[in-house]
Amino acid sequence: MCVKCDAFSMSRRTVFRGAAGLTLGAAMAGCASASTGQLAQAPPDRSYETPEMALQALVQGNARYVANQPLEKDFSATRASRSKGQAPFAAILSCADSRVAPEYAFDSGPGELFVVRVAGNFVTDEGLGSLEFGAAVLGTKVIMVLGHTSCGAVNATVDALRQGNNLPGHIAGLVRAMKPGIEPVLKQPGADIYQRAVVANVQANVKRLSTATPILAGMVAGGKLGVVGGVYELETGRVTLV
Repeated sequence: MCVKCDAFSMSRRTVFRGAAGLTLGAAMAGCASASTGQLAQAPPDRSYETPEMALQALVQGNARYVANQPLEKDFSATRASRSKGQAPFAAILSCADSRVAPEYAFDSGPGELFVVRVAGNFVTDEGLGSLEFGAAVLGTKVIMVLGHTSCGAVNATVDALRQGNNLPGHIAGLVRAMKPGIEPVLKQPGADIYQRAVVANVQANVKRLSTATPILAGMVAGGKLGVVGGVYELETGRVTLV
């Protein structure tokens, strides 16, 4: 399903994968904002009160980007107000690939997206903590795990698992981290194993985030947060939900 399609015809069970977990109390955000003042937030954008609305905003933004019709933005007009806090409506776990820029891909302005990036767009402890902060403190309504076509990290993982390549330095750690999500693809028939691995890697990390305790799983189960996966096509800029 491409982003121009009606993503919301999919059932809530399909798009927002539920997970049993701890219900997050409102006291967490209150305690954070009452600390040193460093976590004080700007008033939330009331246009994105639900995960569905937040996802729709991403879908519409990507459609504008693909059509090369971005909204006009004045980056200096609200700079002073943004210095007082932030209230992003969505979080993106993206690959570090220089050709993928989530703010452009979803035609978003400063303060709208909370972006975590690592080669291979997989969940690390630090990334998980960042996404928990985004959801529990900043109020993001949806997390998208964003993979992309021709991903070098995914391709290297596939090759290493098939051929036993010895990758230098800490690059081997990327392979170890992505192995659980990608390895099952090697046992399945079908063409274009690299692209299927990209999708499988995204889906594995969507599942991990949806069930991550003690924060995200409870928010997903309570309908306060959605976790979805997407693949960015380098040639067109189109994001397809997977």
